[in-house]
This record gives sequence, structure tokens and C-alpha cells, in this order.
Amino acid sequence: MKPIRLISGFLTVGVWTLLSRILGFVRDAMILAYLGTGPAYEAFVVAFRLPNMFRRFFAEGAFNMAFIPQYSKRLEGDEDADGFASQAFSGLATVLIVLTLVAQLTMPWLVYALASGFAGQDQFDLSVVFGRIAFPYILFISLAALLSGVLNAHGRFAAAAAAPVLLNVLLVGAMVTAVLMGWDVAQALVWMIPVAGVSQMALVWTAARRAGMTLRLQRPRLSPEMKQLIIIALPAALAGGVVQVNLLVGQQVASYFDRAVGWLYAADRLYQLPLGVVGIAIGVVLLPDLSRRLKAGDEAGSRNALSRAAEISLALTIPAAVALIVVPFPLVSVLFERGAMTSDDSASIAIAVAIYGLGLPAFVVQKILQPLFFAREDTKTPFRYALWAMAVNALVAIGLAPFIGWIAAAIATTLAGWAMVAMLAVGARGFGAVARFDSRFHSRIWRVVAASFAMGAVLWLTNVALAPFLGMAGIRYGALAVLVLVGMVSYFAIGQLIGAFRLAEFKQAMRRGG
Repeated sequence: MKPIRLISGFLTVGVWTLLSRILGFVRDAMILAYLGTGPAYEAFVVAFRLPNMFRRFFAEGAFNMAFIPQYSKRLEGDEDADGFASQAFSGLATVLIVLTLVAQLTMPWLVYALASGFAGQDQFDLSVVFGRIAFPYILFISLAALLSGVLNAHGRFAAAAAAPVLLNVLLVGAMVTAVLMGWDVAQALVWMIPVAGVSQMALVWTAARRAGMTLRLQRPRLSPEMKQLIIIALPAALAGGVVQVNLLVGQQVASYFDRAVGWLYAADRLYQLPLGVVGIAIGVVLLPDLSRRLKAGDEAGSRNALSRAAEISLALTIPAAVALIVVPFPLVSVLFERGAMTSDDSASIAIAVAIYGLGLPAFVVQKILQPLFFAREDTKTPFRYALWAMAVNALVAIGLAPFIGWIAAAIATTLAGWAMVAMLAVGARGFGAVARFDSRFHSRIWRVVAASFAMGAVLWLTNVALAPFLGMAGIRYGALAVLVLVGMVSYFAIGQLIGAFRLAEFKQAMRRGG
């Protein structure tokens, strides 16, 4: 994959992810408007997070990180790549079906593990009911993630990136229908989650078939290929489990403070916009590309791909982080504050958004550095680093909560993210020149930081000027649009002027397509 093709693939995933996140904002704003941050909302958050937590553990965090490099190598070597994918699909489906059945039986304990502070409150019983309805989502979305990995290995990114859009469309549709029909909005939402999972899997399955990939349903068997896959995937699964433990610790801490689970979830949704568009997109494109280059012995190409991925990622992430830190309150209040959600909710969410903003570059850099290990089928080293990051997270979250309250969970997440980056960076030095960013990256990165800080100053002044309008009903949406537009224009203008990037490079990549 040439550098320009790498960037165009990133833009394809990024644009679809951006659309998904925008629809996600619509979805979350509607949920908060209808449910507020009370018991029904917190129960929905826990129920929705359960299958998503296990999905990242089994599919994205482990299986795909082990599966994609092996599938890509078989694809390049003219081996039976589709047969390997069929075995992996059947094996993963079997594990997930068993997991879903076990989860139905143990749901009260799972909810207690996620939010023990709910015990004895309305949220607990409601979370158990919602959790049982929503959990089958893991089966369909995890299989969809594996199919997405197959498509990505073939350089086809659009269908896989579009699948999350379908989830948000269906959830928004469920709420609208519930309101029109007089149904319970929370019930309509939670029942739509497994329906959305089936729809997402059908979408990527159809795309894979149309692309000429033949996946056959078969009886799962422990072949030598599957044994090798499990050996590689297990440490990655444990690493993914560590990441989910970090989330669990944060939610446990928040569950002991009134409405804090909802506040942290809403803040998470906001910072996930740039993280999804940039970090996840570049990780999806970079891993199969690095795997192919390393197999071919193309160290120069690998270094160039890594450097360009880091360059474009940080050029978009650092200004986003600055914006989340400088103007979190207008972003939160305009996007989410309506209906049952109050200004006090907005203020609390904004604090968490600013703290997450400090960690945003770390979360993206992780997505850039981890493929260096995964492309070499080294999943044990990131697992060891993840254990240390988990220790940092738990120590800070639990240790600070008695003194500063629920916000300790957000601080812990950010500090653990930077600790993980530091360990990945040090560990990657052993890979030699492949893991070192080139001179072009080093010459541009400090300019990106300067342009971002300058944009932050412009945003702060603009926010002060627009403050009266940001609080007016009807006008506030236009005022926020002006604020965002001023930030974007100032950043790209300053960045172009001081040589942080060349806008022509983005235009050229977009013309080449994904």
C-alpha cells in the first residue's frame, strides 16, 4: 500500500466513522433528552456497555489483532486465506454463543461487577433486565468485526466503516417510533440493540460476498492454524481484558456517586469522536499494511507508513484535544443539554471532557504504536504493558476517589493512557529504524503543536465573544457552528502557513479514494 493509498484508506474509514459519531451525538442527545441522567439512563449505559466491553475483549482487542496479520500473510502468499477465515469465524461464533448463554444466567453478578454501587437501587434490577436483552449483540457485532478485518485486509474499508452508522440510525429510529407510538423509550432502545447487531453483520457479510470472498460455515475444529491463532490471540485477549478492567474500575468508582455513571459515559461519547475518526481509523488501515510490508522485508516502506500514519493522526488529534480542553462546556451544553438534562449535568460532563482531552493524544498514539507489535505477532509485550497501565489506573481511581470524588476515574484513565504510550515507545526501540519516525515527521510535529496552541487561543477568545449567544435557545446551534468553524479555519490556515502540513496532500488523498 503506497503512502497516498494508506492516507486515502484512513480518510475512507475516518469519514464513515465521523458520520457514525455525528449520528451518535444525535442518538446520545436524544437519549439524554428523553431519559435524563436518572436510573433508566444509567441502566441503559450499563446494559449497552456489557456487550461492547466483551466485544473489545474478544473481537477488536484480541481476535482481530491476531487474526489480521495471519490472514494478510496468507492472502499475500496465495494460501487458502478464505478457508482460514472460515475456521476463525466458526470458532469465534462457538465461543460467543457459549458466552452469551452463560451471561444470561449470571447477569446479576455481571451487573454487580460493573456497578456495585447500584446495589439496592432501582438501577440494579433494571440493569439486569436490560443486560439480558442487549447481551446477544456481542455475538453479531463480534462476527461483524471479524468480517470487517477480512475486508480491511483486502483494502476494502467502506462497508466495514459504514456498519456503525447503521447502529445509530436504528437506535434513533427506535426512539422516534417509541415516542410516536407512546412506548417506553428505554425499552425500545435496549430491544433495538441486538436487532442492530444482526443488521451490521448482514451488511459486512454481504460486502464480503460481493467482493468475492467465500466464507463457509463449518463445524469448529482445533486445527494447527487455529491453535497458532489461539496462542497469539490469548495474550491479546488478556491485554484487551486489562483495558476493560480499567473501564470497569472507573465505572465502579462512578457508581458510588449520584449520576456520575451517566456523566462519564456522556463525556466518553464526546472524546470518542476524534478518537474514533483518527485513532481507530489509522489502526484499522495501518495493521494490515505493516503486516504485508514486514513479511516482504520492506523496512523503509514500513517506516514511511508508520511516520505518515503518525503525522496525519496527530495533525488531526492534537487540535481536537486542545479544543476539548479549552471549550468543553459550550460543546457539551449545546450538544446534550435539553429535555431532562440540566445545566449541572453539562458542567459535570464538561469537566470530564477536558480531562479526557488531555489523554486523547495518548489514546491515538497507542493505536499507532501497537501495530508494530501485532504485525510481528507479538501480543505478549503489549499485554505486559497493559498490566502496568491497569495498575496505574486502579491506584489513581481508587486512591483519589475519597478525596476528589467521581472525577478520579477520568483522571486515572488519562494517566494510564500516557503510561501505556511511554511503555510502548520504549519497547518499540528494539525494532530498530522501522519503529522510528522519519525526519519529515520530526520537522512537522512541533509545527502541529504550535498551530494547535494558536488555535486554542483563537477558540478561547471566540468563545468569550459568543458566550451570550451560546446560551440562547435556537441561536446556540448556529453559535456553536461558528465556534467550530473558526477553530477549524484558524488551525488549518496557521498550520499551512507555518508548514505543519500541506492541504494539497489531503486533497490528493481524497481524490484517490479508499
